[in-house]
Amino acid sequence: MYRFAFSPTDDMTINDLRVALLNYICAKQAGEQLIVRIEDGDKARLIEGKDQEMLEMLELFGISFSQLYYQSNNFKYHLQFASTLLDTKKAFICFCPHENETSPCEGTCEHLSPEEVLNTPKPFVIRMKNLEHTCDNFTIMRTDKYPTYTFACACDDMLQGVSSVIREEEQKQNVPKEEYIRKSIGYEQTIHYAHVPFIQGQHDESMVTWLLNQGFMPEAIVNYLVLLGNPTPTEIFTIEEVISWFDITKISNAPMTFDIDKLRSINIEHIKRIPDMELSKRIGYACENIGKLAKLYTEEVSTTHEIKQKVDAIFAKKAFCPEFENESKHLQELILSAPYCDEFDAFEAYLLEKSGLKNEALLKPLHFWLTGTDHSPELEQLYPFIKHYLKEIVR
Repeated sequence: MYRFAFSPTDDMTINDLRVALLNYICAKQAGEQLIVRIEDGDKARLIEGKDQEMLEMLELFGISFSQLYYQSNNFKYHLQFASTLLDTKKAFICFCPHENETSPCEGTCEHLSPEEVLNTPKPFVIRMKNLEHTCDNFTIMRTDKYPTYTFACACDDMLQGVSSVIREEEQKQNVPKEEYIRKSIGYEQTIHYAHVPFIQGQHDESMVTWLLNQGFMPEAIVNYLVLLGNPTPTEIFTIEEVISWFDITKISNAPMTFDIDKLRSINIEHIKRIPDMELSKRIGYACENIGKLAKLYTEEVSTTHEIKQKVDAIFAKKAFCPEFENESKHLQELILSAPYCDEFDAFEAYLLEKSGLKNEALLKPLHFWLTGTDHSPELEQLYPFIKHYLKEIVR
């Protein structure tokens, strides 16, 4: 069983998402379940509703799971395990000053008698004894009677029957402590760990919500995060395709830097691959032709947000072209009264005949009316996808 754990204290980052993806992919490959654990132990930093937001994010990226746990529901078990470790002399009560679970112990508390412990009114923590000389006397329960991060993780993975964990490289240092905790409790099942390097990036670019708001599609973000530091048989792929060939052992351990330009190029390819109607819906429309129209703009821009701005400009109410104001007014009247033309050449010929305009005096205001901008694909390319909307566009 694989697990992905997150803390609802901040927005999801690309590193969080990558870890979730890799656990999901490997669970699928192994035919095992994926569980999600919400680590809500840090009550002071919890953000209301952030847990549901992140669960919805997992769904958006196609990451399904079989079970959901809240770490706080296990606090009573953490306390019971800590008590067991005290009873078996594998842990001890410590009154030394401390700031976190790695704060050093002066060594005197480990040898206090039960009477000395009872007669000391100071706040205390519970520490593991270094019986095997493999770990220091690290803290497992804080003065507020809540477990430390390492102790909670070790106990929760044991309670939930986790057999495999993929997480960030910085958590590799916790493995000996977690294994020592479980062994001291009497748990013998092996948990297999894989650790992947942290992806460095600018703050905004590292936040998944920001990427989505910029118009990067979930499919492209998945593609990029799997591709990063990983040899793949092809550069563009879906999460379903990944499951057939992914190999966690081949991911590079070298430091990684987020490359938004690379993501842009991948995003363009996924925009081209998505069904026309689906693309149309993602930019706020519901017509296959609008989806086809949107794909024309991948020659200019790289995100659905940028494409939406282009398409919205076509349908927006327009002022007259200032350089050719009189010509614009005349052309608007002609377009609104024009017969239906299936081909752009026939449409253009009609306007040439009826307006008497030529060259730039015709083409510049016509381009303006049909696109709302001076820069767009050629009108011959656009026309097949907007010809049924001319009366709506030119208003």
